[in-house]
Amino acid sequence: ARLQDYIQDKAHDGSLKRKKRPLILICPGGGYERTSYREGEPTALHFLSKGYHACVLRYSVAPVHFPTQVLEVGQAFRVLGEYADQWNVDMDRIVVQGSSAGGHLAACYGTFWNQDFILASLGGTAKDMKPKGIMLSYPVITSNPTYAHMGSFHNLLGEDYKAQADRVSMEKQVTEAMPACFIWHTMEDDAVPVENSLMFVTALRKAG
Repeated sequence: ARLQDYIQDKAHDGSLKRKKRPLILICPGGGYERTSYREGEPTALHFLSKGYHACVLRYSVAPVHFPTQVLEVGQAFRVLGEYADQWNVDMDRIVVQGSSAGGHLAACYGTFWNQDFILASLGGTAKDMKPKGIMLSYPVITSNPTYAHMGSFHNLLGEDYKAQADRVSMEKQVTEAMPACFIWHTMEDDAVPVENSLMFVTALRKAG
């Protein structure tokens, strides 16, 4: 895995009042078999043009399996924390964005950020690991075969698919600790059915 950072230059003439900038941490899609270029750098450059810092996480894919990818998002938070002062990153305003299978990873992090398996593995505190928000673009959410993008789940879980499918079916994992979410999808999506987002929104509403 690697983290590609797109950090705004500092304004040395005093023209900017904001000393630290929010950051978008981008998880491209690719069905957990690759990480898409078009959902990575072009997205980062868009947010960069709006005044955000941006990072693209090229997370591990098959044959590497869950929970490695979620831990890599957490490790990205640790790296950003180390360089926050140098890069002028507002650690209280980090949004994790993901598209398709990357949306699944972003949703995973949004539900698991405060769980022991992340905190124990990375040695951080829950406060260090909490994102300000989650931004999901046509996300893979459910492992229900009726609506699932099955290739993503088989790549993510490998031989553990049957044992772990419910754990990574994100509509079943939402709690009141989930950060605020912005979600978009299209009804015409024939790769990841829109029901994925609708099921997740229903779970978010139920959790308050």
